[in-house]
Amino acid sequence: MRIMSFKPGHDGAIAGLDASAAELIYSYEAEKDSFPRYSTITPSAVLDAAGRLHAIPDVIAVSGWSITEIPGHRPVAAGYYGVGNGSEIVGETSIFGRKVHFYSSTHERSHLWGSYGMSPFPLGMPCYALIWEGDIGDFYEVDEHLQVAHLGRVITAPGSKYALLYALADPKFTFPKGHLRYEDAGKVMALCAYGQPGPPDRDEQALIDYLLPSDLYPLSKETLLNSPYYNTGVTDQKFTNLARQVSDAIFESFHTFAKTNLTKGYPLLISGGCGLNCEWNRRWLETDLFSDVFIPPCANDTGSAIGTAVDAMRHFTGNAKIKWDVYSGQPFVLDEFDHTGLEIYPLDYGQVASALLDDKVIGWVQGNCEIGPRALGNRSILAAPFSKATHERLNRIKNREAFRPIAPVCLEQDVAFHFDLARPSPYMLLFQKVIDRRLKAVTHVDGTARVQTVSLDQNLSLFQLLTSFKRQSGVGVLCNTSLNFSGTGFINRASDLLTYARAAGLDGFVINDSFYILQESRTASI
Repeated sequence: MRIMSFKPGHDGAIAGLDASAAELIYSYEAEKDSFPRYSTITPSAVLDAAGRLHAIPDVIAVSGWSITEIPGHRPVAAGYYGVGNGSEIVGETSIFGRKVHFYSSTHERSHLWGSYGMSPFPLGMPCYALIWEGDIGDFYEVDEHLQVAHLGRVITAPGSKYALLYALADPKFTFPKGHLRYEDAGKVMALCAYGQPGPPDRDEQALIDYLLPSDLYPLSKETLLNSPYYNTGVTDQKFTNLARQVSDAIFESFHTFAKTNLTKGYPLLISGGCGLNCEWNRRWLETDLFSDVFIPPCANDTGSAIGTAVDAMRHFTGNAKIKWDVYSGQPFVLDEFDHTGLEIYPLDYGQVASALLDDKVIGWVQGNCEIGPRALGNRSILAAPFSKATHERLNRIKNREAFRPIAPVCLEQDVAFHFDLARPSPYMLLFQKVIDRRLKAVTHVDGTARVQTVSLDQNLSLFQLLTSFKRQSGVGVLCNTSLNFSGTGFINRASDLLTYARAAGLDGFVINDSFYILQESRTASI
């Protein structure tokens, strides 16, 4: 049985799943291939995904949604909310004259079954689940029979309330009521590190008391027109203090609920956009409330197509566990591009490592795209980790604010030498304290880093490059940030990569087995 699953709305994605083998075939995200970030499903993604199945699928699955992307408005398919009776639609549809099964379940369920299906825990092991995202902030329990119990709502719209902070302080934000910028939550996460510790002051507590109550929705910057934080500027110390206090208050609200209501020691599954908050993920690990914690690399809505495919497989087969690989996105398109001004060499890891050690910034492309929003070594920009100047250069290349951190990628076997948490972190979802003072380019203002660890089995090419760089430098760590034009998904074709390399000022790039050096960059450095 082949299942083709679609996620409508922002972060559009298409997943193919072989239910007979319980295996993810692919997950194609609409923003990848340099489409605008958070794109809805594109025709090219549909055509590419359909071509990979080689036959009409047996099941068409659609993640529930809201027609205006505002929950509560007219639903798409099964709609946004619900995990119990009435939260799925089962029927038939016709594709090119052939009748196939149709399945839809809610957006809420897409998060839950995506994290359950992708988790390493065996089928039938009871789990707790936390879904926290732009609109949902709830806990659940999945029992040994795959029955789901809703344990309670903690905060409505935790992700939106978190993102609202940035809008509140940003004079450039002018969106109407109920609309926020998807990218702002990640910026708040970076700014929290600049906040001073200590109890909240009167203004901070007043905003926390206003913002966190569960019935406050929809959100509007203009309702806070008289706030002392209104248009103060996002790097103002008073605002960064607020960001830290609100972040702590949101987490503590969920932590307090969990301590009281999640007492069986089951593993915890985390999904929703807040599952990309590396500080919160680290804090869940440190609560010791759970036997383990799992966050998928596509915790946000990019994983919803996978989640609905898993839910459909569960419905038709009784199985809700899949085999999957984080590099299951679109294959790279090696289209025609102008080789003028390029020196081209067969890939030699030692040569690339030498270039990196010589402070060159290199685009790095291997195989298929990563699923989810984090570059994990197949669509990356790499650099040496030692200089603050490298951090500044990478943010200029990325056209990002100076306060944004740069993440490291590290040999898994060496992580304890450089960072304080000696456990694998293959999907770049945990903050760790940097204990190696040499790593200035990847050390955030509060001494943390969002680490990706790499093993031989996980990503052979990146492992070999890190090993070569360690052989030359003594350190198996590199800067790793995403390879994309500002405001778009990962670059996924050679012609776009060359355009980007020249415009952004990369020194070279690798595409699979070839290393391209920009001659103008070499001339400029002499």
